[in-house]
Amino acid sequence: MAKFVLAGKTDCPHYAKAELLADCLQQTLPDFSVHKISIVPHEWKEWLETTCKRNGWKHEQSPLVWRELVAQGGKGTLIGGFSDFLEHCQGFYSVTSDMPTEMMLSVAAENLQTKMSLVEEEQHRLSLIKPVHIWITSALSPTCHFLIPNLLSAEVFPHISAISLHLLDLEASEEELQGVKMEAEDLALHLLYQVTIHTDLEQAFQGADVILLLDECWSDDGKTEDEEEKKKKQVKRISDRYRTYGQLIDTRANKEVKVMVSGDSFVNLRCSLLLDNARSIDSYRFISMATQLENEARAIVAKKLKVKTSDVTNVIVWGNISGSFYADLQKAKVFNYDGAIKGPAFFSQPVRKILHDRKWLETDFQDLVCHQRAAVASKSCRAAGMSVANGILTVLKAWNGICGPHEVFSMGVLCPGFYDLPEGIVLSVPVSFVDGKWSVRFDVTVGDELKERLKISASELKQEKELGSEI
Repeated sequence: MAKFVLAGKTDCPHYAKAELLADCLQQTLPDFSVHKISIVPHEWKEWLETTCKRNGWKHEQSPLVWRELVAQGGKGTLIGGFSDFLEHCQGFYSVTSDMPTEMMLSVAAENLQTKMSLVEEEQHRLSLIKPVHIWITSALSPTCHFLIPNLLSAEVFPHISAISLHLLDLEASEEELQGVKMEAEDLALHLLYQVTIHTDLEQAFQGADVILLLDECWSDDGKTEDEEEKKKKQVKRISDRYRTYGQLIDTRANKEVKVMVSGDSFVNLRCSLLLDNARSIDSYRFISMATQLENEARAIVAKKLKVKTSDVTNVIVWGNISGSFYADLQKAKVFNYDGAIKGPAFFSQPVRKILHDRKWLETDFQDLVCHQRAAVASKSCRAAGMSVANGILTVLKAWNGICGPHEVFSMGVLCPGFYDLPEGIVLSVPVSFVDGKWSVRFDVTVGDELKERLKISASELKQEKELGSEI
């Protein structure tokens, strides 16, 4: 089959003449097909330059005609302009065109009018679409790579018709982000409305409905310095950036925005800095992620009980997600446990009724979770990125109303007056989601020992904030 592509300016008389000639051939020849590309006049020059550059052609006028090798694949073969196309048709098909100039001009004017009407209709259609604006920072990170294909789905956003994805990375070049953008667009996900890239803060968080902050700490590789000095620099950089983030979110984001802070380093601190600088937005719109620690604790319990990790639920992580924390099993349940009491798939048992070894729970278990976290952090970026992405998706689904009211999640949130802790501190505590809103669980036991652990975590976080404030 002969497939021709005919492109030209909508107001070009020669494009109109070539179009009618191609229509005539398509009607009379069963193996002849034509695909038309009508370009509005002000976009023609840029489109032509881009197309020719991509295919290695040289052409300057409208129309542009090429033949695509349908059976063989590969790039098309350039035919040229109207005269070249006419000569090709005369030589191969013995067909010519004798359209008078007056008709050429009339058809060209009609083409332009039709095209502009279609453009107006499309602009009106797009104006009716109100997409959800999702911003992701550190867009070149492995976490973002795993997030995008699963994030833009009805499974995560069940009541959304369109998503506008904004990729921000202050350490990336525009060319690097273009690659991520193209990958997202190539997925052809039906919810994806548009993708924009940003390498600076000029438009950051404008109209944001969801913000996923993946930034980690930044260090000067190759410089030798002690750990204390290194930590000071990291905290200072993070503090400077997240204060700026908070101020921008405060003035630009939707007041009902959902802000999620994720990663391995200074997670609670980063969330706290946002809250300090986004005073006009409710503190319930900001959370930091403890799902990685939850999953690591679940995996250790699952191994001990010889079940799957997914069979262990409702593990609680208290405290400083990136520092002193405590993995608590008081609400944890296990399904499909092969013990004295068995039941159907929906039957569960409290983990602490099965694990009677208090010494293991209070010492070995806590140490194992710490070691597991270090092991995950030392894994390849791909493995760690996948783990973080899965945690974000789990919590985001719950925040969008896709979870049961009895499910327990551990999240770093502002704790004003909770558990006799100082105000202005973000700590990981147990929460549940109902109708897309989270609330702290108070049906848990917070004994004196746990209170002391939480005070240590709070003290750590206060020191980090003070460190970030030093000049």
